[in-house]
Amino acid sequence: MESPTRLRIAVDIGGTFTDVVLAGAGDRILATTKTPTTSSNPTIGAVGGVEQVIAEAGIAMGDIGGFIHGTTLATNALIERRGAKVAGITTAGFRDILEIAYERRYSQYEINLEKPDFLVPRARCFTVPERMSADGAVITPLDEAAIDGLIDELDTSGAEAVAICLLHAYANPAHEQRLRDLLQARRPALTLSLSSDVSPEAREFERLCTTIANAYVQPLMSAYLTDFAETFAAKGLSCPILMMTAGGGMTTIETASRLPIRLVESGPAGGAILAAQVAASCGADSVLSFDMGGTTAKLCLIDDYRPQTSRQFEISRAARFIKGSGMPARIPVVEMIEIGAGGGSMASVDRLGRLSVGPQSAGSEPGPAAFGKGGTSATVTDADVVLGFIDPDAFAEGRLNIDVPAAQAALQIEVGNPLETDAAGAAIGVSQIVDESMASAGRMHAVESGKDLSARTMIAFGGNGPLHATRVARRAGVSDILIPRDPGVGSAVGFLFAPVAFEIVRSRYALLDRLDIADLNRLFDAMIMEAEDVVRIAAPDDELLCTRTAFMRYHGQGHEIEIAMPDREVMAEDVPALRTAFESEYQRQFSRAVPGMEIEILNWAIRVSTADRQPQAVAAADDAQYPAPNQTRAIRCEISGETLTAGLFHRAQLKPGDRIPSPALIVEPQTTTLVSSGFSAEVDGAGNLRLTAMDAEGVLI
Repeated sequence: MESPTRLRIAVDIGGTFTDVVLAGAGDRILATTKTPTTSSNPTIGAVGGVEQVIAEAGIAMGDIGGFIHGTTLATNALIERRGAKVAGITTAGFRDILEIAYERRYSQYEINLEKPDFLVPRARCFTVPERMSADGAVITPLDEAAIDGLIDELDTSGAEAVAICLLHAYANPAHEQRLRDLLQARRPALTLSLSSDVSPEAREFERLCTTIANAYVQPLMSAYLTDFAETFAAKGLSCPILMMTAGGGMTTIETASRLPIRLVESGPAGGAILAAQVAASCGADSVLSFDMGGTTAKLCLIDDYRPQTSRQFEISRAARFIKGSGMPARIPVVEMIEIGAGGGSMASVDRLGRLSVGPQSAGSEPGPAAFGKGGTSATVTDADVVLGFIDPDAFAEGRLNIDVPAAQAALQIEVGNPLETDAAGAAIGVSQIVDESMASAGRMHAVESGKDLSARTMIAFGGNGPLHATRVARRAGVSDILIPRDPGVGSAVGFLFAPVAFEIVRSRYALLDRLDIADLNRLFDAMIMEAEDVVRIAAPDDELLCTRTAFMRYHGQGHEIEIAMPDREVMAEDVPALRTAFESEYQRQFSRAVPGMEIEILNWAIRVSTADRQPQAVAAADDAQYPAPNQTRAIRCEISGETLTAGLFHRAQLKPGDRIPSPALIVEPQTTTLVSSGFSAEVDGAGNLRLTAMDAEGVLI
């Protein structure tokens, strides 16, 4: 049996399914499972999944030496508006930060424009007399005599949580901290979030929004994480539970409870880490990560084996794909585009006869009609069942009985009848709409990043990713696809490769040519010490790495470019190299640098982490073999609509070097890979499936 200290569990709770992976020494996967998410209490489904994999491996809960958890609970609470009743406190004279926002409409000519919901109405926006300068000097002391009136206003509002965001608190948090202490002493039941803790950066609107979002989900997430930890401890778990963050690192439950906004999109971040690991092992330095689950599809660009990252994203956009229509949050995130296109996404036909799919999802309860759990809506999974792409006997490890007639009936009623076609025609329409939606999202994401999809390798995973990969790739112009091992639980597998990490950003304005080197090094030292204190709780004996970053721009510009700095103390001799690095990156992004302009730095960042896990290079595959299918299955061609005979192969029986022509279905416990017309599949030396597009003569492109 594996040494207990080497046994690790990863649990990813999604909107439809909960994925659990048990790994041993060398990150060898020992057992996996995919169970329906118990939305009323997600811990129940997680416990069931963990108990299933440890029973399969023949171990006990106490044998587990590492536990990593990612969840969509914070994300869903923000999207579905299921958080606490929040009040905001700002500096006197700045009550209307949320109302003013960016001082512009996100869609200039939209008559019926829907404003973003910032969670705190003006009636729950309060102020306190105080004032800091931009460099942290006290202009007006905090008026402690005003606290009595402020508490009365909070009591009257019924607030359960408070977001405190005072002017320039990123430069000097003293007033925020004193206000917190005064409120906590008088109202200990209130949950308090400080902007100087959550997002200590300039730009008051984004800082306030991030603090509000943190306060909004903090009571819910704190209660959930406490219950999660106590439940597993009662089951015999003795190791600490680490939480996956949106930035692609792990942190402690205590830090996650204090800063739950950093858990938003933590599951998809795990998928991007997996894709980066697979890319590194295969030498694919230009990748499109494609993660399609039951509720959403996520696409991420990965270059030189590192996912694209960002300092800001938007929550719950009022208009899909339009920047500025959501609530901004400034935290470290793996940058990706996410759309409501998953296996449970529901199809409908409007009164003009237009077919649409998503973003509403049937979830896991009741789920698609094919699940036989009472669902009646036509979904993407129902379409895949009717098209023959899903083998009812192999779906979900045989724990869900697929009801084919129910899927046909749902498609006929919801789509077929309005469009005057049969269930198969409806299924083809649903498939084409959802695949084009995902391909369009990928193209848009690439264009916004100034990149091209056609030369990229797609790495597909998730419960539905391998099933739709060739269909999406064809529309996106991608000709090379990799399906890693255990793709159905890909994000949870990615958790196992994540480092323990914590990132801090501080605003400290400086001109590059007049940089106070000593002051900057003091700032970095303080930030590093703060981050190390967080990381050391989870990794007391590991060697730690530290990266430093400057966010630079030309004087007078509104946004910055991220520039890497030396991973040591800054010296005066570094200034010319920083100028060169900035101008080179500026020219790459905008075609030309601007000569003679002063360069300024607004923010400085550090990231302290344990070392990344280094993947093994993929060995050469054996000589090509063409195995016979286990059986055949009738499927509908998604291009022509004609019925084809596809070979059905069990992935566990395939060996490196095996080649499979299209059309084919490669089944495994949690998903199925469709080798659609125009593609050929091969098993590489690491057991990955490589799907390659062919030209009209059948030659690999």
